[in-house]
Amino acid sequence: MYRKGEVKYEALPLPDRVQRSADEALTAAEAFRDYMKKRHSVRQYSPRDVPEAVIAACIAAAGTAPSGANHQPWHFAAIANPAIKAQIRAAAEEEERAFYAGGAGDEWLAALEPIGTGASKPHLTDAPWLIVIFAQRYGMTEDGQRYKNYYVPESVGIATGLLIAAIHHAGLVCLEHTPNPMAFLPALCGRPAQEKAVMILPVGYPADDATVPAVAKRKKPLSEIMSVFR
Repeated sequence: MYRKGEVKYEALPLPDRVQRSADEALTAAEAFRDYMKKRHSVRQYSPRDVPEAVIAACIAAAGTAPSGANHQPWHFAAIANPAIKAQIRAAAEEEERAFYAGGAGDEWLAALEPIGTGASKPHLTDAPWLIVIFAQRYGMTEDGQRYKNYYVPESVGIATGLLIAAIHHAGLVCLEHTPNPMAFLPALCGRPAQEKAVMILPVGYPADDATVPAVAKRKKPLSEIMSVFR
């Protein structure tokens, strides 16, 4: 984390070692792969409560992500307040109606057709929690001086991936929701001007009748996403 005046490098012996043998590593990697295959983006939520401590632990896991110059240019607003969720849903659906009315263009709308989405976003009020992810375009020191953050999209993307994995590991589901534009979110969440909202994650337990689009189960084979050079 950036602190003004801290400009010297200090080496710290590796504090944690979790390495495995080659066989153990393969077993662990395959087990994690198989578990992550059970992760689904869900739009239908149970009213069942999720303790704040669970959400906090998931966000704390996201906060361990690596980042450019260790500036950690992210903030996660966890929202359970029904009135705020309703405001977010109303603003998001206003943007979505314009999107689906033609703002997206025919090609984009055709690409979304197999996903089964539309302008109505009940998950934004049905889910017990919303986590709004903010990217900090620049930071501010304690005395009000501005400093540059580095690799912000990449850093926030890594943290978001860890958050989604932590949510799944906790036995919960979420949905990667990105209304466009999202300029209404900083004010609703009380965030400063230098922060840009990049995603809303509804989080909770899936409804008993939850479904996922069949197309979501189609994943590219390993041969299409991996190249090996030895």
